Amino acid sequence: MGRFWTLHLAIGISTIAHVILVVAASPAVIVNNKGAFACFIIGLLCLCVGTGFFKANVGPLLAEQNEDTKPRIEVRKGERVIVDPAITNTRIFLYFYLCINTGSLTGQIGMVYIEKYVGFWAAFLIPTALFLLAPVILWSQKKSYKLKPPTGSLLSKFFKVFFFVRKRSSWKTFSWEVAKPSNVAVDQRPSWMTYDDAWVDEVRRGLLACKVFVFLPIFFLSYNQMTGNLTIQAGTLELHGVPNDVIQNLNPISIVIMIPLIDHILYPGLRRLGIAFTPIKRMTFGFLIAALSMVASAVMQYYIYQKSPCGWHANKNIVVDGVTKACPPAPINVWAQCLPYILIGIAEIFANVTSYEYAFSKAPENMKSLVMSVNLFMSAISAALGQAFTPLSEDPYLIWNYTCIACIAFVGGGAFWVCFRHLDSEEDKWNMLKKSEFIGKQQPGLGKAHEDGEV
Repeated sequence: MGRFWTLHLAIGISTIAHVILVVAASPAVIVNNKGAFACFIIGLLCLCVGTGFFKANVGPLLAEQNEDTKPRIEVRKGERVIVDPAITNTRIFLYFYLCINTGSLTGQIGMVYIEKYVGFWAAFLIPTALFLLAPVILWSQKKSYKLKPPTGSLLSKFFKVFFFVRKRSSWKTFSWEVAKPSNVAVDQRPSWMTYDDAWVDEVRRGLLACKVFVFLPIFFLSYNQMTGNLTIQAGTLELHGVPNDVIQNLNPISIVIMIPLIDHILYPGLRRLGIAFTPIKRMTFGFLIAALSMVASAVMQYYIYQKSPCGWHANKNIVVDGVTKACPPAPINVWAQCLPYILIGIAEIFANVTSYEYAFSKAPENMKSLVMSVNLFMSAISAALGQAFTPLSEDPYLIWNYTCIACIAFVGGGAFWVCFRHLDSEEDKWNMLKKSEFIGKQQPGLGKAHEDGEV
């Protein structure tokens, strides 16, 4: 189908999901708890499918608009400058993430108040109407996009290459050289060996990227606290009329503010100082900031327990004059909780955004959506791992919950650097690999003919 049409499929599925959610929240349905819940779950599952198609393809489609593969020199305002495609990709994914969080900020703030004063059905209906604009925007700008032809699934070919190498390597070594067509006699090549040598190098580079992603669930353990325990923590503070789930918007606010500062001040400043702030360094720094956010959360939780009328059971109910009531909030303004959200936002910029960039830049040309999907799948693994901390997600263990996750993020960041610092020193080497001419089902060397529609 190609990424452009896959995005249309994703929009269609997600639109159906939005409609189901509107129905589930409609006044006539929501009064039936079981029916509304079943309808909601169906809508949620449909939305997950649509989101999966969308997120795996929209980032690569956006980054493919940058056609530079090697650094080049051009003249701007009478000055010779070096245009580095790696830096361009960094900017693309930074502002891609800024746009995501701008939409998130608008939706989360607006829909919370619409739900409060109108109803859930309206909170789902408005995004549904706005979502219908997406295909209009895509179609209106189609001629401006640089679209690449679909190549077909290469997953089966990848596994064939992998097992071909495994069979011809010793148990101690794994040499990708044996899978290169130039190292296999013509009469001994399998029928599926239609790629070129450069594609093998790109596949190897893509697998290295997937190894990097294995550490991302550790980062997302910290990130996921924002939508769960930190929202509950806000409910034990003095809200002063602010819904407790509005506070988490400090996260997208911090991202929207920090991305331009990082792009225009921090990264250029480091380059002028001769400091190569490579993807591995950036992601390691993101892990450490995530650990700091959990330290801040643990400190906040400690003071809540110290000041709460219910002590170490701030989320429990109390009995007053025979009536069960929620424990009164601790005498701390809810805006004191801003530091964890801001730190998580900064950590996202360095770890999560960089992982998107790394997935795109290291994947083979015809497997970028696949490698991006592996990246995104790490958040699902993190959600599963998070279930192990459920016993700590209640009073009086919440301090231990944040402290444990802070330690895991810190140790994980250190382990991440130890495991992949060799890739940091080889960053330019992997970025400068020869580009493969293998485009899918076609033989090497037919890339131009395929693009021109001659085959």
